[in-house]
Amino acid sequence: MTKILRRFSSLLTFWYPYADKLKSLSLLAARLFVGRVFFKSGLAKWNGFLKFNPDTYDLFEYEFFCPDEIRKGALYLCDKAEGDYTNETMRFVIDRFANLAGIMEVALGLTLILGLYSRVAALGLLAMTLFIQFFVFTDAATWWGSHAWWFAALFVILGHGPGWFSIDKLMKIEK
Repeated sequence: MTKILRRFSSLLTFWYPYADKLKSLSLLAARLFVGRVFFKSGLAKWNGFLKFNPDTYDLFEYEFFCPDEIRKGALYLCDKAEGDYTNETMRFVIDRFANLAGIMEVALGLTLILGLYSRVAALGLLAMTLFIQFFVFTDAATWWGSHAWWFAALFVILGHGPGWFSIDKLMKIEK
């Protein structure tokens, strides 16, 4: 019986010595998949080159930080009694956050896809993911729906680097 189990095990695991060759491909896939999500999200905040989409301000102001239905644990930045912003400074700050998010999603998403300063890009996108999870959409469904997967992919890139198929390797930024 032991002999049969060993033979069966060797049939299932013959490829294990070659598994390390998949590391760079898996890191490339992680970079492409999560980088694309953020890059496309960033592009949606723009109406062309250096023309910010004004609808994004409404998204940040009213969907994220002043929603009609208050989300438990979420950052609520408008006047609760009024259900709107009574302080124009707060609205200005949130609009700048929208601009910054659009710039960072495009820049970090693109650099992650290219594999340029990949660990820095992964760290920045990881911070954005955690901010969204802890201050905007705090529910478990959002975490398990997408944020956990972004977190996992970005954490792997942060820990293992960009892999062989990257500008970081080509320019010897990563060893």
